Amino acid sequence: MNPVLHTWRFFRAGGFDQVKLESGADLLHLDQLDQKLWVALACPTIGLEFDPKTAALIDTDNDGRIRAPELIRALKWAGSMLNNPDDLVKGGDTIPFSAISDATPEGKQLLASAKQICANLGKPGATGISLADASDANKIFVNTTLNGDGVIIADSANDEATKVVINDIAACVGTVPDRSGKPGIDQVKADAFFAECAAFDAWNKKAEDDKANILPAGDATAAAAAAVRAIKGKVDDYFGRCRLAAFDPRAVAMLNRKEEEYLAVAAKDLTITANEIANFPLAQVAAGKPLPLKSGINPAHAAAVAALHANAVKPLLGDKAELTETDWAALLAKLGPYECWNSGKAGAAVEKLGLARVREIPGGKAKENIAALIAKDKALEPEAVAIANVEKLVRFVRDLHLLCVNFVNFKDLYDGSDPAIFQAGTLYLDQRSCTLCLPVEDAGKHATMAGLAGAYLAYCDCVRKSTGEKKSIVAVFSQGDDDNLMVGRNGVFYDRKGRDWDATITKLVANPISLRQAFWSPYKKLVRMVEEMIAKRAAAADTAATAKLETTATTVTTADKAKPAEPAKKVDVGTVAAMGVAVGAIGTALAYFMGLFKGIAPWQLPLIILAIMLLISLPSLILAFMKLRKRNLGPILDANGWAVNAKARINVPFGTSLTGIAKLPPGSHVDVSDKYAEKSAAWPKVLIVLFVVWWLYAFLNDDVGRLYRWTDGKYGKPPAEVQKLLDEQKAAEKAAVEVKPAGEAATAEAK
Repeated sequence: MNPVLHTWRFFRAGGFDQVKLESGADLLHLDQLDQKLWVALACPTIGLEFDPKTAALIDTDNDGRIRAPELIRALKWAGSMLNNPDDLVKGGDTIPFSAISDATPEGKQLLASAKQICANLGKPGATGISLADASDANKIFVNTTLNGDGVIIADSANDEATKVVINDIAACVGTVPDRSGKPGIDQVKADAFFAECAAFDAWNKKAEDDKANILPAGDATAAAAAAVRAIKGKVDDYFGRCRLAAFDPRAVAMLNRKEEEYLAVAAKDLTITANEIANFPLAQVAAGKPLPLKSGINPAHAAAVAALHANAVKPLLGDKAELTETDWAALLAKLGPYECWNSGKAGAAVEKLGLARVREIPGGKAKENIAALIAKDKALEPEAVAIANVEKLVRFVRDLHLLCVNFVNFKDLYDGSDPAIFQAGTLYLDQRSCTLCLPVEDAGKHATMAGLAGAYLAYCDCVRKSTGEKKSIVAVFSQGDDDNLMVGRNGVFYDRKGRDWDATITKLVANPISLRQAFWSPYKKLVRMVEEMIAKRAAAADTAATAKLETTATTVTTADKAKPAEPAKKVDVGTVAAMGVAVGAIGTALAYFMGLFKGIAPWQLPLIILAIMLLISLPSLILAFMKLRKRNLGPILDANGWAVNAKARINVPFGTSLTGIAKLPPGSHVDVSDKYAEKSAAWPKVLIVLFVVWWLYAFLNDDVGRLYRWTDGKYGKPPAEVQKLLDEQKAAEKAAVEVKPAGEAATAEAK
């Protein structure tokens, strides 16, 4: 039979459907929810406003990331330990004993451990356990010697001999922490120690079996080999120089160093180990000359030669005052087997105990006693794990639902009542507050991915000078404009704990912030371009004026030497003609432009100008609209190590909620008097008033005749049809006047 499928409810936010997690049943059945409907499938365990200890408990593979299967396993386990899984939604940092299920052996053991913890903390009458109590569970193990972790300490042993061996193991191969907080050893450390003892014993037996060859000086062989090793390089160098001197006597002076080198050294304060003479030959070089051992030695190496004589030459070659090259070769040959044996040393970790002690330990019962103690300690593991699981359960009850509503869905982000766990705090800058701020480790690497979000991003370095703490964040600006956002601007960042940080913008990823910004963007660019052109022209003019002044000054000072001025050249007729053609072309263009507005009512001109402005801004508006529609939180979180599984859009209304603009509080009163306010001229306001009056008059007094009709013909221009009738009437009257004088003239002529 197919399992009964859980019925899910969804809500829409950010332009996509998200599952509601309102009950314990919703949480326990997340394994039935298609992961394509999860908002995220993985998130990091650090860099979040989420308890890192709880995150570490969920992250069972310890890879620093929480994935969907790990979250599901945590929910399933926590649900199995509770009588009512709805407690996972209620949260809280205290669990009543009655809420813990004892239906399974694990649950029964966990409930018993929770009660035992409270009893050990002096709360035998407690009805529940808090996170603080559960976190103090480790105090139970402070004075324990066997606590179920497979680690024992010296006090775990009952006999003194075993205690000493445990301390020897710790000293030789290191320790592991015990639940009691003390350093101890486990089976791995014990096995490594006894293996080292066996290897060290076997290595020494090789020397004992071939003592005459490997230990020619007996127990003093090690000291002899060390003395030879310390000076071998200089002795080899000495005999090599002697051989070269035998080959060519002319090289002796150079082999013993030049006189000027000794003069340079003699000019300084000398010490017996001065570096200046350490590189000189061991003794004065001559063809076939033996190495003196008691006198005539380079002071920098006198002590090493003395040790060579006492520890190596005397025991192996006899008491000699000098050493020939043949003697030196014989000495090296005698110590060759020892060096070969010594290079294969095994069991060095236990060498500090001495050979006698190393051979003594395996002969006793320490190995068996330690193994028995570790096994006895491991037998208590279920009880100890149950105690640790008490804290785990309390943490899961408190934190799992919080993680789910920031992982399976983004309720906290879109709901707005509580910040999401990835929101690091609030940045205040440029009279705005940005609540969508995330921690960043590498701004350059982060921006490569986050830049695909289509949002305006400001990367900031934050510092708390009082403590020396530093961090980096990225803030999303989703309201206002970018006129005053630039690298180097300072603001204040408040983290989730309310601590303030000095924040400085270090990098910007520019994208549209709003449609209003996009509308005015072309004109702002034009203004900036004009300002730059004016600045360049002004700078060029200033440079030219300075050069002209310098030329004038030079001319004045050299006036007596100046050549006669050349006669003025005649004006080039072609140049004048070309200027005339240019002026004519400009006039023609202006006439054509004005002709375009022929037949257009005056009041329509401002509307046409507005339409032209809209056409200019339209491409910018369309591009901004498309980018604002695609603005997405996913790439920003992905750059932080998340695996976002949905198009978490930041549309205009939602973006507006993420960035606050400075506003006066309701009911505020503003004193507008400002003694430092710049005095503004009155003529712009007068022009605006006159323009409005003119436009209203032009609008009312157009061909439609609005003003004429409203005033019953007293004022304004009559409509076209009325004007036509008036024109016809005037024409008739004029004709009548002209006919009357003509008639009177005819009558007079007839008389």
